[in-house]
Amino acid sequence: MSEQKTIKLPDSELKVMDVLWEHGEFSAKATAEEIAKRYGWKKNTTYTILKNLKEKGVLDRIEPGFICKPLIGREQVGRMEARNVLERFYKGSAAALFSAFMKDKAISDEDLEEIRQMIDQSK
Repeated sequence: MSEQKTIKLPDSELKVMDVLWEHGEFSAKATAEEIAKRYGWKKNTTYTILKNLKEKGVLDRIEPGFICKPLIGREQVGRMEARNVLERFYKGSAAALFSAFMKDKAISDEDLEEIRQMIDQSK
């Protein structure tokens, strides 16, 4: 899957993908059972979401057994979401995004040190 393609996954789809990322290849039935335990969803709801995820190209359906296999990783989805927020809310400015976090004091001292090290390594 190309990382250039932007894929939007609503919370419901992310919940299903979380189960698949945790288990790797996992049957649709087992996925529905796990989702029912966690969120109380009906089997048909999970199956509909699995169908949507397949249509978006983020999971593959392997027969026999309707085995679902993620085609995109959690980190890749996170990067796409981060880029989307950066573009939509901060007009592509990483400095503006970082400033927003700093105003809310949402970054710990440990995270700040890690960011400093990443910046130093990228020079």
